[in-house]
Amino acid sequence: MTKSRIEAFSDGVLAIIITIMVLELKVPHDPSLAGLTKLWPVFLSYVLSFVYVGIYWNNHHHLFQIVRHLNGKILWANMHLLFWLSLVPFVTGWMGENHFADLPVAMYGVVMFMAGLAYYILARALVSAHGPDSEIARALGRDFKGRLSLVIYAIAIAAAFFSAPVAAVLYWAVAVMWFLPDPRIEKQIKGT
Repeated sequence: MTKSRIEAFSDGVLAIIITIMVLELKVPHDPSLAGLTKLWPVFLSYVLSFVYVGIYWNNHHHLFQIVRHLNGKILWANMHLLFWLSLVPFVTGWMGENHFADLPVAMYGVVMFMAGLAYYILARALVSAHGPDSEIARALGRDFKGRLSLVIYAIAIAAAFFSAPVAAVLYWAVAVMWFLPDPRIEKQIKGT
Protein backbone atom coordinates (compact mmCIF):
# COMPACT_ATOMS: atom_id res chain seq x y z
CA MET A 1 0.00 0.00 0.00
CA THR A 2 1.25 3.44 -0.84
CA LYS A 3 1.10 6.27 1.64
CA SER A 4 -1.33 8.11 -0.65
CA ARG A 5 -3.91 5.36 -0.06
CA ILE A 6 -3.63 5.57 3.73
CA GLU A 7 -3.83 9.37 3.52
CA ALA A 8 -6.90 9.26 1.27
CA PHE A 9 -8.63 6.68 3.45
CA SER A 10 -7.89 8.65 6.62
CA ASP A 11 -9.06 11.89 4.99
CA GLY A 12 -12.32 10.20 4.00
CA VAL A 13 -12.94 8.85 7.49
CA LEU A 14 -12.27 12.25 9.06
CA ALA A 15 -14.61 13.94 6.56
CA ILE A 16 -17.35 11.47 7.48
CA ILE A 17 -16.75 12.10 11.18
CA ILE A 18 -17.25 15.85 10.68
CA THR A 19 -20.36 15.21 8.59
CA ILE A 20 -21.87 12.99 11.28
CA MET A 21 -21.12 15.61 13.94
CA VAL A 22 -22.79 18.44 12.03
CA LEU A 23 -25.90 16.31 11.53
CA GLU A 24 -26.32 16.33 15.31
CA LEU A 25 -26.98 20.08 15.15
CA LYS A 26 -30.77 20.03 14.94
CA VAL A 27 -32.60 23.07 13.65
CA PRO A 28 -34.71 24.61 16.44
CA HIS A 29 -38.46 24.78 15.87
CA ASP A 30 -38.55 28.06 17.76
CA PRO A 31 -37.64 30.94 15.37
CA SER A 32 -36.60 33.23 18.23
CA LEU A 33 -33.15 33.85 19.67
CA ALA A 34 -34.28 31.97 22.78
CA GLY A 35 -34.83 28.87 20.65
CA LEU A 36 -31.33 29.17 19.26
CA THR A 37 -29.68 29.72 22.65
CA LYS A 38 -31.08 26.40 23.86
CA LEU A 39 -28.65 24.76 21.45
CA TRP A 40 -25.49 26.35 22.91
CA PRO A 41 -24.23 23.17 24.67
CA VAL A 42 -24.63 21.12 21.49
CA PHE A 43 -22.99 23.81 19.39
CA LEU A 44 -20.14 24.32 21.86
CA SER A 45 -19.41 20.58 21.97
CA TYR A 46 -19.51 20.53 18.15
CA VAL A 47 -17.01 23.39 17.89
CA LEU A 48 -14.63 21.69 20.33
CA SER A 49 -14.82 18.40 18.44
CA PHE A 50 -14.52 20.08 15.04
CA VAL A 51 -11.33 21.74 16.24
CA TYR A 52 -10.01 18.39 17.50
CA VAL A 53 -10.80 16.57 14.26
CA GLY A 54 -9.15 19.42 12.37
CA ILE A 55 -6.08 19.15 14.57
CA TYR A 56 -5.83 15.41 13.96
CA TRP A 57 -6.29 15.87 10.23
CA ASN A 58 -3.69 18.63 10.10
CA ASN A 59 -1.08 16.80 12.16
CA HIS A 60 -1.75 13.48 10.39
CA HIS A 61 -1.21 15.26 7.07
CA HIS A 62 2.05 16.80 8.26
CA LEU A 63 3.24 13.53 9.76
CA PHE A 64 2.68 11.64 6.51
CA GLN A 65 4.61 14.24 4.53
CA ILE A 66 7.82 12.71 5.86
CA VAL A 67 6.72 9.06 5.77
CA ARG A 68 8.78 7.09 3.24
CA HIS A 69 7.31 3.60 3.57
CA LEU A 70 4.58 1.65 5.36
CA ASN A 71 4.16 -1.74 6.95
CA GLY A 72 1.30 -3.67 8.53
CA LYS A 73 2.05 -2.29 12.00
CA ILE A 74 1.66 1.26 10.70
CA LEU A 75 -1.58 0.40 8.90
CA TRP A 76 -3.09 -1.08 12.06
CA ALA A 77 -1.82 1.79 14.20
CA ASN A 78 -3.56 4.19 11.80
CA MET A 79 -6.77 2.13 11.99
CA HIS A 80 -6.51 2.24 15.79
CA LEU A 81 -6.38 6.04 15.63
CA LEU A 82 -9.34 6.18 13.24
CA PHE A 83 -11.35 3.88 15.52
CA TRP A 84 -11.07 6.28 18.45
CA LEU A 85 -11.74 9.30 16.27
CA SER A 86 -14.85 7.60 14.89
CA LEU A 87 -16.28 7.69 18.43
CA VAL A 88 -15.93 11.48 18.61
CA PRO A 89 -19.41 12.17 17.12
CA PHE A 90 -21.03 9.95 19.75
CA VAL A 91 -19.34 11.52 22.77
CA THR A 92 -19.73 14.99 21.26
CA GLY A 93 -23.48 14.51 20.91
CA TRP A 94 -23.81 12.90 24.33
CA MET A 95 -21.89 15.71 26.02
CA GLY A 96 -23.81 18.48 24.22
CA GLU A 97 -27.26 16.96 24.63
CA ASN A 98 -26.66 16.51 28.35
CA HIS A 99 -25.36 20.04 28.89
CA PHE A 100 -21.83 18.97 29.81
CA ALA A 101 -22.89 16.58 32.60
CA ASP A 102 -20.05 14.88 34.45
CA LEU A 103 -20.17 11.35 32.95
CA PRO A 104 -20.48 12.47 29.29
CA VAL A 105 -17.66 15.00 29.85
CA ALA A 106 -15.50 12.27 31.39
CA MET A 107 -16.26 9.87 28.52
CA TYR A 108 -15.37 12.60 26.04
CA GLY A 109 -12.02 12.74 27.79
CA VAL A 110 -11.62 8.97 27.60
CA VAL A 111 -12.12 9.09 23.83
CA MET A 112 -9.71 12.04 23.52
CA PHE A 113 -7.16 10.25 25.71
CA MET A 114 -7.40 7.09 23.62
CA ALA A 115 -7.16 9.05 20.36
CA GLY A 116 -4.07 10.82 21.72
CA LEU A 117 -2.58 7.49 22.79
CA ALA A 118 -3.38 6.02 19.37
CA TYR A 119 -1.65 8.94 17.64
CA TYR A 120 1.37 8.42 19.89
CA ILE A 121 1.40 4.70 18.99
CA LEU A 122 1.16 5.58 15.28
CA ALA A 123 4.08 7.98 15.61
CA ARG A 124 6.16 5.35 17.43
CA ALA A 125 5.30 2.76 14.74
CA LEU A 126 6.50 5.19 12.08
CA VAL A 127 9.75 5.84 13.97
CA SER A 128 10.25 2.11 14.41
CA ALA A 129 9.78 1.49 10.68
CA HIS A 130 12.02 4.37 9.60
CA GLY A 131 14.76 4.03 12.21
CA PRO A 132 16.01 6.09 15.15
CA ASP A 133 18.11 8.38 12.94
CA SER A 134 15.35 8.99 10.39
CA GLU A 135 13.80 12.28 9.44
CA ILE A 136 10.59 11.26 11.20
CA ALA A 137 12.45 10.31 14.40
CA ARG A 138 14.20 13.68 14.43
CA ALA A 139 10.93 15.48 13.79
CA LEU A 140 9.04 13.75 16.59
CA GLY A 141 11.85 13.75 19.11
CA ARG A 142 10.76 12.81 22.62
CA ASP A 143 7.21 14.03 21.88
CA PHE A 144 6.82 16.02 25.08
CA LYS A 145 3.64 17.66 23.80
CA GLY A 146 2.03 14.29 23.04
CA ARG A 147 2.85 12.93 26.48
CA LEU A 148 1.73 16.13 28.20
CA SER A 149 -1.58 15.93 26.33
CA LEU A 150 -2.21 12.44 27.73
CA VAL A 151 -1.50 13.67 31.27
CA ILE A 152 -3.89 16.61 30.84
CA TYR A 153 -6.59 14.31 29.46
CA ALA A 154 -6.19 11.98 32.45
CA ILE A 155 -6.50 14.92 34.85
CA ALA A 156 -9.55 16.20 32.95
CA ILE A 157 -11.27 12.81 33.11
CA ALA A 158 -10.92 12.74 36.88
CA ALA A 159 -11.83 16.43 37.17
CA ALA A 160 -15.06 15.88 35.22
CA PHE A 161 -16.60 14.16 38.24
CA PHE A 162 -15.87 17.18 40.44
CA SER A 163 -16.22 20.01 37.95
CA ALA A 164 -17.22 19.35 34.36
CA PRO A 165 -16.40 22.97 33.38
CA VAL A 166 -12.82 22.52 34.62
CA ALA A 167 -12.52 19.37 32.51
CA ALA A 168 -13.89 21.21 29.48
CA VAL A 169 -11.33 23.99 29.97
CA LEU A 170 -8.57 21.36 30.09
CA TYR A 171 -9.84 19.86 26.80
CA TRP A 172 -9.71 23.34 25.26
CA ALA A 173 -6.19 23.80 26.66
CA VAL A 174 -4.97 20.69 24.85
CA ALA A 175 -6.69 21.86 21.65
CA VAL A 176 -4.96 25.24 21.89
CA MET A 177 -1.65 23.50 22.49
CA TRP A 178 -2.04 21.50 19.24
CA PHE A 179 -3.85 24.09 17.13
CA LEU A 180 -0.86 24.96 14.98
CA PRO A 181 0.75 22.11 13.03
CA ASP A 182 3.71 20.56 14.75
CA PRO A 183 6.66 22.87 13.91
CA ARG A 184 9.14 20.02 14.35
CA ILE A 185 7.66 18.27 11.33
CA GLU A 186 7.50 21.46 9.29
CA LYS A 187 11.20 22.05 9.99
CA GLN A 188 12.01 18.56 8.73
CA ILE A 189 9.89 19.09 5.61
CA LYS A 190 11.77 22.34 4.88
CA GLY A 191 15.08 20.66 5.65
CA THR A 192 16.14 22.99 8.47
